[in-house]
Amino acid sequence: MSVNFKVTAAPHIRGNESTRKIMGDVLIALCPAIIAAVILFGLRALMLCVISAAACVVFEALVCLALRRRMSVGDLSAVVTGVLLALCVPDSCPYWTLIAGDAFAIIVVKGLVGGLGQNVFNPALGGRALMMLFWPATITRAGSVEAISAFEFGSVDFVASATPMQTLSRGALPENSLLDMLLGNHGGTIGEVCILALLIGLAWLLYRRVISWRIPAAYVGAVAVLSLVFAEGDNALLWMLYNVMGGGVMLGAIFMATDYATSPSLPKAQIVYGIGCGVLTMIFRWGGNFPEGVTYAILIMNGLAWALDRALPVRRFGVMKGGAGK
Repeated sequence: MSVNFKVTAAPHIRGNESTRKIMGDVLIALCPAIIAAVILFGLRALMLCVISAAACVVFEALVCLALRRRMSVGDLSAVVTGVLLALCVPDSCPYWTLIAGDAFAIIVVKGLVGGLGQNVFNPALGGRALMMLFWPATITRAGSVEAISAFEFGSVDFVASATPMQTLSRGALPENSLLDMLLGNHGGTIGEVCILALLIGLAWLLYRRVISWRIPAAYVGAVAVLSLVFAEGDNALLWMLYNVMGGGVMLGAIFMATDYATSPSLPKAQIVYGIGCGVLTMIFRWGGNFPEGVTYAILIMNGLAWALDRALPVRRFGVMKGGAGK
């Protein structure tokens, strides 16, 4: 009796997950933040998300056509990039500025290096870094008194107010209550302000096993410990809570730092990576020109992700230290 052996390349154990399913789960997890943004900032927040997602899809299609690659817009990764970048800007951000960030994210950060899975840096954060470089006021100004018209396509006039991070950078606690921080009743980018919505998204991603708890826990834990140890003012606990809930820490820890292509895949490396993101965030907050440091902290750790995977491998079964078998 002859036996037929099927020779295939690794991996030999496969699941039902696909890029489209994973990105779909991420979009579902982002829905609470989008809904909260619309409630807090009006229809312009929704328009920012829609226009940004559409622009990323167009740029993705153009890259595929120009470089003669398989059309990849159906995997929803470009949509996720567009929505994430939109959630990283205030409601006053002009649409053209956001589209410029989308172009850089999809064409340069992602497309020119090989596409999804080949990018070293998170595309959405790469686009935001470009916007912070060329149009810093567009990113840092927030706090409009009333909802801005969704159909205002040029520069937007509004009344600015101090965000919690700007207040913390001056060494004072924000006037907003912790409940305000939880529900998003304060100035900031449209996706970072409502912590409750982000936590709902985190619960969905953990339930669907899209991400691991390690990176978000290590990231937020590092920010919490450092802000508690080096607290300013009389109440160290409040200082720590405002630092964790203020700015983009939660948005970055849940949706940016956990990006598959730009974060480590091994458990110990993920923990060190998350801690590094948190430490760098606090260093940039203490000594940077901007009151926030999440964008550059994650981008720097993106560049070290591969090194952490190599430096902190999992122990292979049956192999002792030094590579010798039992």
